[in-house]
Amino acid sequence: MSKLVTIIGGSGFVGRYIARGMAKEGWRVRVAVRRPNEALFVKPYGAVGQVEPILCNIRDDASVLAAIRGADAVVNCVGTFDRMGRNTCEAVNAEGAARVARIAAAEGVGALVHISSIGADAASASSYSASKARGEQAILAAFPKAVILRPSVIFGQEDGLFNRFAGMSRLGPVLPLVGGNTRFQPVYVGDVAAAAVKGATGAAAPGVYELGGPDVDSLKGLVAKMLVVIRRRRLVLNLPFFVGSIIGTLADFGSALTLGLVRNTLLTADQVRSLKADNVVTPGAKTLSDLGIIPTDLDAVLPEYLWRYRPAGQYAAITESAKNLRKA
Repeated sequence: MSKLVTIIGGSGFVGRYIARGMAKEGWRVRVAVRRPNEALFVKPYGAVGQVEPILCNIRDDASVLAAIRGADAVVNCVGTFDRMGRNTCEAVNAEGAARVARIAAAEGVGALVHISSIGADAASASSYSASKARGEQAILAAFPKAVILRPSVIFGQEDGLFNRFAGMSRLGPVLPLVGGNTRFQPVYVGDVAAAAVKGATGAAAPGVYELGGPDVDSLKGLVAKMLVVIRRRRLVLNLPFFVGSIIGTLADFGSALTLGLVRNTLLTADQVRSLKADNVVTPGAKTLSDLGIIPTDLDAVLPEYLWRYRPAGQYAAITESAKNLRKA
């Protein structure tokens, strides 16, 4: 019988790529999520019955145990920026990660892969970054041979970075952002998934890997590159951090008034704090090259999914070529 992997958060942006990769390797895949009925799209990633969404709440021991029991490998993709409600940074990024590692170790799971973040730092002023660091510490304490992946900002068809700013560019001539001078090293979601597959199948040595692509640029520079791809001219306005903090605080307060029913998807105060630090691979860290993976270039992928934000959409090339026709 083929081996079994449990991917916690396997229907998310990164998780779905890992699920597809593990299925291609011939593994049976459990996609453990809070709402299995909303994750049915993962079933065609493999043969009939090979990929199955199941219920799992990372905050509950019994639920995590049921999802992990019998698995040969576990991949934890769950993470959140939330600071309100039940699924907070501390509950998910730290306590949830610790729970997965503890139960995986107790069940004799052969391999554990955890998706963290380059910004993970216990001393960080950002609750997200600090909780990610505490999660890493708990994982290594319970499962010393775990593979921890720390990606920079991840790009790909379903990403929340380039899609977000491309969508905002439709709203007017000015494109505001916070942390425009902060440097990032965007990594392709397919490369992150490939690294996770290597960790889950035992092809990667235990340890911490920092994942970044071949391009290092400021946020403002990345947005400018995106604007070229979508054929739009916009004034990119880099707002000071104190302005971003005000916006984030007000947005957080608005969400709090609804008792968390309406999530703050605009900008949080904690995100502003995390934007004050560069998000690039640390010199000397183990990287994609140590896993035998060649990082995918940003320019090779962005046009594949950002074309829909162009003024002429899928017909942009035709429209542009028509301008070169001579009038009779």
